[in-house]
Amino acid sequence: MQKSSKIFVAGHRGLVGSAITRHLKSQGYENLILRTRAELDLLNAASVNSFFAKEQPEYVFFAAAKVGGILANSTYPADFIRDNLVIQNNVIDAAYRHGAAKLQFLGSSCIYPKLAPQPLREEYLLTGPLEPTNEWYAIAKIAGIKLCEAYRLQYGFNAISLMPTNLYGPGDNFDLQSSHVLPALIRKFHEGKIKRASEIVLWGTGTPKREFMHVDDLASAAVFLMQNYDEKQFINVGAGEDISIADLAKLVASVVEFPGKWTFDTSKPDGTPRKLLDVSRLHALGWHHQIPLEAGIRSTYEFFVGGNLPASSCL
Repeated sequence: MQKSSKIFVAGHRGLVGSAITRHLKSQGYENLILRTRAELDLLNAASVNSFFAKEQPEYVFFAAAKVGGILANSTYPADFIRDNLVIQNNVIDAAYRHGAAKLQFLGSSCIYPKLAPQPLREEYLLTGPLEPTNEWYAIAKIAGIKLCEAYRLQYGFNAISLMPTNLYGPGDNFDLQSSHVLPALIRKFHEGKIKRASEIVLWGTGTPKREFMHVDDLASAAVFLMQNYDEKQFINVGAGEDISIADLAKLVASVVEFPGKWTFDTSKPDGTPRKLLDVSRLHALGWHHQIPLEAGIRSTYEFFVGGNLPASSCL
């Protein structure tokens, strides 16, 4: 991938896509092809084919997806599996048919079985049942991995897949109806502080353990792997460290400076008991994450309070 290469970042306004775009620009890549959802509907196969035929991108960072937390996945299962399957089929097929040199598919660590051994190694895929609260999204992402593998096997198309851990950072979704756990905690503690609440209630038991990576680290890894990785096997991308939800809540409360107490509503689902990626293959290639969790949470909170509340905010 040269500095002058034509590079399409699908989903460039999302959490991951915007970070990849920032990183590419910081590294001197000048020929970026970016389209908003209004300009290019990835659910429309004819529009996607027309775009690839006209623009002829050489490299594709495929960061577009319908995403959300436990509540969103449980409420809209059909939307999550249908929309992601359609988007993936359209983009991967068009990239191959119109001569892209390489495509990078961004998956999710939720593809792994709920009770797989920890840390999660790439070979654990499809070795057991998925976590029910996000299986629809997970099945779609597994299909995307397999579609990349199939196009590589049948057509020789250089499509690689990355499996990021839980991501957070500038551009995150703080809507409590659809956000993931870390941005949801930031918003809940912030609103509790503003309202001077004596106590706030969090979902679950607090015992599950999760791994978190700042999205700018993920962007760095994505560009690194686009340049240095060409294998059929998908590769985990994470920090290699995890934390319990209870300890994460304590850390976020400290960063936000929420003075009250918090309790856990144990009637709400926990999701997978633990989810930690084995990143030994990534480390062997020479890439390691750089942003510590507390520093990343602080920068994300600064983003949030800097006028980045969702339209539905009650503040």
